[in-house]
Amino acid sequence: MILLNADEAVPVPPTSEQLEVRVEELQEQLEGLQAILAKPLNEILADTDKSKEAAAAWDAYSAMWMLSQRAMRRVALDLAEQQGVSEAEVVARAMTFANEVLNGDGVDLGGTIAAPHMEHIARHKPFLRKQFRKS
Repeated sequence: MILLNADEAVPVPPTSEQLEVRVEELQEQLEGLQAILAKPLNEILADTDKSKEAAAAWDAYSAMWMLSQRAMRRVALDLAEQQGVSEAEVVARAMTFANEVLNGDGVDLGGTIAAPHMEHIARHKPFLRKQFRKS
């Protein structure tokens, strides 16, 4: 009996080259796991503790960032209102700036984004582009 693919097509068997690549991938994965298991338990637990500490630090940083962004938004909207600029216009301008950074070559909003932050943004461009796409 031949098992068909989900689209009911007959599956094409992998080539020997594809199988060799897969075996190499699995071998690397196995070696990585063996390296972890070869450590004493206290080292494994110490790594886990370090990971938890790092996650907690990022969580606290995220809370700080969120609060500062909300406060800056409030200031921007208050100032815009004083000048007769609508919230929609403020948001549109912010989206334009974000897209300039994401799609421009080295656009740093007049030097307001430090080089390490630009590198961080660059690492996450695909995700950020989804978040900041124009409506």
